[in-house]
Amino acid sequence: MLTMTPWPVANDHGGEGESMSGVRSRGEAVRKFILESLEHHPRDIVRVTVEHFGITRQAAHRHLQNLVEEKAVIPDGNTRARVYRLAPLSEWKKVFKVVPGMSESQVWLEVAPHLGPLPENVRRIWQYGFTEMFNNVIDHSASPTVVVNVSKTAASTEVVIQDAGVGIFRKIQEAMGLLDERHAVLELAKGKFTTDPKNHSGEGIFFASRSFDDFQILSGKVYFSHDLADDEDWILEDEEKPLNGTSVTMRLNNHTSRTLAAVFAEYADADHGFTKTVVPVRLAQYGDDRLISRSQAKRLLVRVDRFRTVMLDFAGVETIGQGFADEVFRVFAREHPEIELMEMNAAPEVVAMISRVRNAS
Repeated sequence: MLTMTPWPVANDHGGEGESMSGVRSRGEAVRKFILESLEHHPRDIVRVTVEHFGITRQAAHRHLQNLVEEKAVIPDGNTRARVYRLAPLSEWKKVFKVVPGMSESQVWLEVAPHLGPLPENVRRIWQYGFTEMFNNVIDHSASPTVVVNVSKTAASTEVVIQDAGVGIFRKIQEAMGLLDERHAVLELAKGKFTTDPKNHSGEGIFFASRSFDDFQILSGKVYFSHDLADDEDWILEDEEKPLNGTSVTMRLNNHTSRTLAAVFAEYADADHGFTKTVVPVRLAQYGDDRLISRSQAKRLLVRVDRFRTVMLDFAGVETIGQGFADEVFRVFAREHPEIELMEMNAAPEVVAMISRVRNAS
């Protein structure tokens, strides 16, 4: 159990009239903020704390050092390049053999105790995400084994599920006849995709990626990440160290107020159907590519006719070509009047091009 030693902060504002209980309460608030913010600010946590509380740099650093002494935070590197990370409170790892008739629910019962005590809404997210991802291993990976890692800190819990199977992106690439494994990431991001529609809805990865604070998939040379804080998806490639099989990493704040019901409701209609999707347009471009052609637009629009509302998220896209815009916002929109097609996070040049082709229809 992590214990917080009260740390005087009477000089944080230079005042002398604050009661000891007030000082203690403020000190606990500062340390709680550091623990919750450290994962996103491993290098500048002192600066962020100073700005948030309006205290001195020396006071913020004292709180950080207090957490280091309590072994809640671990420093790494020399003074000028030092980074801080949360110390694991608990870690657990097990290799499961994948056998016929294996149930992800039974595996969950073995894994759940190692997550420790959590609020009910948090536990439900973990149960949903874990069982969905582990079921994918059982039904799709053809892997003989799967490794589960659980690591818990004072702020969050991380679970990694890694198999040694065919690789999720490669399997989707082959099933859809795609030219590139990266195109598989775009299909997963849209939702309602599965290589086994008879037994799966294709909703698991879509909703899991939007339920956790961080959701990552590494397979082959392709790395897909969805960061809920920034609400963005992105792809990286690792040419030197391709991963055989698939690794899924999920991280969630231990005290998030998020609920599964709210996540599902965001993409549901009045009948609770999964009718809305957000398509991260940036996943259709790679490296220095620009979205200019009709073929790129057609690839972006594959299967979006399965939804009633399609939000095209242009975050990270600086410009689009006339042919790309025309194919999406005039040709497709005219052929599918039943679909509500909207753009979001569009840069001024993107907005101008969209307006141009819409006005031409």
